[in-house]
Amino acid sequence: MSVPKQVSYTKERINHWDSIARDYDKKWKGGAGYHKRLKAFFQYLIPPGAVVLELGCGQGDLLAAVKPSCGVGVDISKEMISRAKEHYPELTLIQADVHALDLDQKFDYIILSDLINDLWNVQGVFHKIKTCCHSRTRLLINSYSRVWSPVLSLTSSLNLSKPNLPQNWFTPDDINNLLTLEDFEPLRIWREILFPINFPLVEPFFNKYLVKFFPFHFLALTNVIMARPLPNPSVRKKPPKVSVVIPARNEAGNIPEIFTRVPQMGSGTEMVFVEGHSKDDTYATIGSWIAKNPDTEAKLFKQTGTGKGDAVRTGFANSSGEVLMILDADLTVAPEDLPAFFHALVNGKGDFINGVRLVYPMESEAMRSLNLVGNKAFSVVFRWALGQPVKDTLCGTKVLWKEDYERIAANRSYFGEFDPFGDYDLLLGADKLGLKIIDLPIRYRDRVYGTTNIQRWKHGWMLLKMVFFAMGKIKFV
Repeated sequence: MSVPKQVSYTKERINHWDSIARDYDKKWKGGAGYHKRLKAFFQYLIPPGAVVLELGCGQGDLLAAVKPSCGVGVDISKEMISRAKEHYPELTLIQADVHALDLDQKFDYIILSDLINDLWNVQGVFHKIKTCCHSRTRLLINSYSRVWSPVLSLTSSLNLSKPNLPQNWFTPDDINNLLTLEDFEPLRIWREILFPINFPLVEPFFNKYLVKFFPFHFLALTNVIMARPLPNPSVRKKPPKVSVVIPARNEAGNIPEIFTRVPQMGSGTEMVFVEGHSKDDTYATIGSWIAKNPDTEAKLFKQTGTGKGDAVRTGFANSSGEVLMILDADLTVAPEDLPAFFHALVNGKGDFINGVRLVYPMESEAMRSLNLVGNKAFSVVFRWALGQPVKDTLCGTKVLWKEDYERIAANRSYFGEFDPFGDYDLLLGADKLGLKIIDLPIRYRDRVYGTTNIQRWKHGWMLLKMVFFAMGKIKFV
C-alpha cells in the first residue's frame, strides 16, 4: 500500500478515537467487566515498581493500574492523552503515532493491549519497539479473538460497546510469526475473558475459572502473548563467574567426591556449602576439605533455619557468582552435568534451566515407584498451571542468573515463604516474572552414601497443599 493510504488510515483512526474519548463518560461504560479483568491479569504479570511503556494507552487506566515506578503512555488520539493527563498526572503521556516511535529509554515491560488489531503495519511497530528493549524486557500483547468478531460487530451496532473501524484479525500464530521476524521470541500464549460484563459472581466465575478449562478457553475474547527479545550472547564481554550452592544434611560421605568432581565453569567456580543440622559430621568434613584445598574457592555456612528451601536461600544470599546453581549433596545428579546447564543459560536458551529426571532411565534405587508417580503427577498439574513445559518440578538441580534470582526474592511476598523445599518458590517466582524455563534432562543416579531426607507421606501432603495454594496464585488470578 502507498504512503498516502497509510496517512489517510491514520487520520481516520485519530478522528475515530478522539470522538470515542469525547463521548466516553456518556456512552462507553459497558465494557467495565472486560477492562477490570485486563487490569487483574496485567497486575499479576507486572510487579509494582517496574519501568513500563504502554503503546495505545488510551486514557491511561491500564498503565496506572500496574503501578509503575516510571510509566510512559503513547497514544495517537489527542483527546485520549488529554483525558489521561487529567486522571494520571504521575504518568508521562505522549501523543504520537506508534509507527513513528522515537523514545530514548529502555523499559522492563512493554504493553500493547487491544492495539495490534488497529495498526497499519504491525511488523513495523515491532521493529520500532526493539530500540526500547533491554535483555530482560517482556513484551505483553493482548488482542481480540476472531471468534468474537460477529459478537463485537453486533454489540457495536446496538451501541452496547465502542464502535470499531475495520480491524486486523490476527491469530496467535500470525502474531508469533511477526514477532519472530523482528527477533522476538514468543514465550507463552493463553486466553482470557469469557464474560466481559461486570456482573457479580458470574463475571469472576467465568473469567477467573471457567475460561481456564477445555473447551471453554476456545471461546475466550482475547488472546494474550508474552515475548522477549531474542538473546544475543555475543554482547557479553567475559564469561560469568559461577556459584554452586550445595545444601548438605547428613552427607559427610559425599563431600570428598564433591570436591573432586565439581568442574570449573565460566571465569571461575565457587562452591557454597550450607550445612543443615546434620546428625553425622558433615559440617566438620566440609571444613576439613576446604582447609585441605586452599586453591578451591569454597565457603561454608551453618543453616539457622530449616528445610532445603531455607538452605538454598542462605547459599544464594552468600554467593558472589553471576550464575547460581543448585547441586544436591547426595550426588544423585552428577556434578559433571553442570556445564550443560551453564551453557544453556549463557547461550540464551532459557532464563531458568530446570533439571529433569523423568526422561532418561533411572538407576534402580534412584527413586521409589510411588515417589516417581507423585513426581509425574505434580509435574502435570504445574505444567498446566504455569503454561510452560516443565516436566519435573522437584529435581534439585536448577540454574539461573543471580540478577533474576534477586528479582524473584524481591517479589517473594506475592507467594510468601510457603515452600520448605525451595523448588516451587523458584519456579513460581520465575514464571511470574516471565522468565523462560527450559528443561534439561539428566540421568538420575543411586545414592551411594546415607539415606534420603525425604519423608514420603509427610512431604507428599505438604506438596499437595502447595499445589492448591499455587493454583490460586498463578492460574486463577
